[in-house]
Amino acid sequence: MAARHTAYNASVGEDAVAVAANTLETTLGSGGPAAVLRRLGLRPRKGLSQSFLVDHRVSAAVARAADLGPDDAVLEIGPGLGILTRELVRRAGRVVAVELDAQLAAALPALLGPPPNLQVVQGDALQLDAAALFAGPFSVVANLPYHITSPLLLRLLTAPRPPRRIVVMVQKEVAERVAAPPGQLSYLAVAIQLYAAPRIVRAVPAAAFYPRPKVDSAVLRLDVRPCPAAPDPPALLRLVQAGFKQPRKQLRNSLAEGLGWAPSAAEALLRRAAIEPARRPQTLALAEWERLYRALSNES
Repeated sequence: MAARHTAYNASVGEDAVAVAANTLETTLGSGGPAAVLRRLGLRPRKGLSQSFLVDHRVSAAVARAADLGPDDAVLEIGPGLGILTRELVRRAGRVVAVELDAQLAAALPALLGPPPNLQVVQGDALQLDAAALFAGPFSVVANLPYHITSPLLLRLLTAPRPPRRIVVMVQKEVAERVAAPPGQLSYLAVAIQLYAAPRIVRAVPAAAFYPRPKVDSAVLRLDVRPCPAAPDPPALLRLVQAGFKQPRKQLRNSLAEGLGWAPSAAEALLRRAAIEPARRPQTLALAEWERLYRALSNES
């Protein structure tokens, strides 16, 4: 997809944008993004999982967690009405905001000033080559729509030139799953921890958003590793995916089903990797998955 810079959309209207911009500070400050949307002639779109951050304390905390300075470049995904964008342009030297909603993308620059260090791109982050927007290192900061969290994080982390840091607001349950320790790991946790070190910065209540979602959120920080924690990540992850085929079963049975092997063959492989076959997949640490992969590679 060829990214394009946004222009004002005729369906938004320059007068409406000007009126909304004049009142953005007061309406958002009082928790009233609905007023800005009304002035723009818009409403939240459920199909895009639009839920706008309204708590300035949270937006400030997200921006602080990204450790941005005047020499930094940052990609924001899903800026919405710009409450987080405003914090980012105050801290970073350059901010590129990617917004799927064409009307919001058109309105955003005027809503914020427009700041000279802000570039707005209308497009789909799941189709965008993020690194192509930056000549050098960059970070990603976003209030992510829940339905694209996993595929977008994996797309960013597995890119040829990934960001150096990712700070995202995601569903609390997903953040806890990503940052889980051994004993509670999932395929998603292993996949992300292969590329980055995760930590939860803070919880965010549903009341911090409009419309109010049904679940709480959390700010998740991912410090991207200079190189993946194991060689040949795609092949390793295929093995991990096979191992999690039946996560409630013993690993010998789950792995056998995932690989299409007899349980006795899976058990023999596990023993060669010094892993107890009766363990559950979620108990293996990343280093143990790597050891299992090396045992499989030596066998083939």
